[in-house]
Amino acid sequence: MSPTAHAASASSARLLVVDDEPDLRTLYELTLVREGYDVESAGSVDEAWLRLQEQGPGHYQLVITDMRLPDGNGLDLLRRLDNAGRSEKAIVITAYGSPENAVEALKAGAYDYLTKPVDLRQFRAVVASALGRVPMPAVPARAAAPAPASAASVAAGGVTVLHPALRRIVGAAPSIQQVRGLVERVAQSMAPVLVCGESGTGKELVARAVHEVSPRGALPFVAVNCGAIPENLLEAEFFGYRKGAFTGANEDRDGFFQAAQGGTLFLDEIGDLPLPMQSKLLRVIQERAVRPLGATAETPVNVRIVSATHKDLAAEVQAGRFRQDLFYRLNVIRITMPPLRERLDDLPALCGSVLQRIARDAGVSPVPTLAHEALQHLARYGFPGNVRELENLLHRALALADGARIERADLGLPEAVLGEAGDMEANTVPAPLLPLPAPTTPPAGSATLPTDLAVYLDSIERDILERALERHRYNRTAAGASLGLSLRQMRYRMARLGVGAADSDAD
Repeated sequence: MSPTAHAASASSARLLVVDDEPDLRTLYELTLVREGYDVESAGSVDEAWLRLQEQGPGHYQLVITDMRLPDGNGLDLLRRLDNAGRSEKAIVITAYGSPENAVEALKAGAYDYLTKPVDLRQFRAVVASALGRVPMPAVPARAAAPAPASAASVAAGGVTVLHPALRRIVGAAPSIQQVRGLVERVAQSMAPVLVCGESGTGKELVARAVHEVSPRGALPFVAVNCGAIPENLLEAEFFGYRKGAFTGANEDRDGFFQAAQGGTLFLDEIGDLPLPMQSKLLRVIQERAVRPLGATAETPVNVRIVSATHKDLAAEVQAGRFRQDLFYRLNVIRITMPPLRERLDDLPALCGSVLQRIARDAGVSPVPTLAHEALQHLARYGFPGNVRELENLLHRALALADGARIERADLGLPEAVLGEAGDMEANTVPAPLLPLPAPTTPPAGSATLPTDLAVYLDSIERDILERALERHRYNRTAAGASLGLSLRQMRYRMARLGVGAADSDAD
């Protein structure tokens, strides 16, 4: 086949295929020509680079390159594109069983990767996704992805206007500016993103920004709390099931992957996923296909994975609680959200943003304001629950305030909890509880014993949980840590004993 194969439409996207195996190169060309693309080809890094230089920027919209080439590898070509400031997207084809190459390709700036032997249906879907077309035939036409756009546009007068999703990441601290910059850079690729940070820092906000800024922004964003799903339901929830797969399966049902088709699947608290499910998730990420329970065939899926955790996943890997290969797959791009106590200069802007949202949701006008003394009072607090705790605190303060101005007294912060901002470390375990009063046990030497030991022990445990929550301002993560419990264990005990609101967001 000639180096240049033209499609019928002159206005179609132009692609460059780089592979040293003529048979594979011809297969890729024919597949793409049938999809309506203009296709050119090269057999080496140098030949591909020569074509790119001869044609100039903008001639090709996409470069598809094999990893292994006679005079180098696909990463060399990606680096040349990056060093020259070229805008062509790239897809890298790697050998089966080489996840390290795939991860390196994504880190080097590839939009996505494919594994040999290449599934042509997946090949067509990934190319379409890279070009901003409908990623999969199964995606409804009304949800077609928009053409790729920059995360920031330039308004009249040369003023840079951030994408609305980036503006929702409020703050001017260097760490927050770095987060926004990372989101803008990684949004245009398919590289998996791992968002790290303490509970309440805004990890889902970052995940949504990655999705909304990307070419997938008009397609589904499906958020999943991995720690909130019972272990025996995980597979059905993630991959779906067919009618009759198990007792009660009265109809076919899609899982999270199918629901996110063409868009982004956000796996919150990925560190809470049990090991058996981790291996199943890894396989889906590698194969890009799911097999619903009760089905005999796999269904291709085209989703971008963004995950989040408050745990140190590297330490979890060392402890044997998290698969190293899955960690390697998820940790391609890491974005770390700083705790609120490390960016208290952003407190005025955050308070203003939260109060505006409260006013909008409640239909309140004018927007509530925060007295200067109240703001100074807040700045002395350590915020173990981070921005989520700030939101809850302002909601409560506004409900207690006389009018639309929040005063210091409305905050309800006792002096005992203030002044902690400078003393707290990012991963410090909360202080232990104050000494507990002796439980109401029968006097020593008395013959009286509890008539129901289980009820008696539950009452003691309930009292301890309530005191821990009260001490830590109902922050479940901090209260649980002071008792040596994980957030999941804390939720379970609270639900079992009927303590507080086990499903509240104050963690």
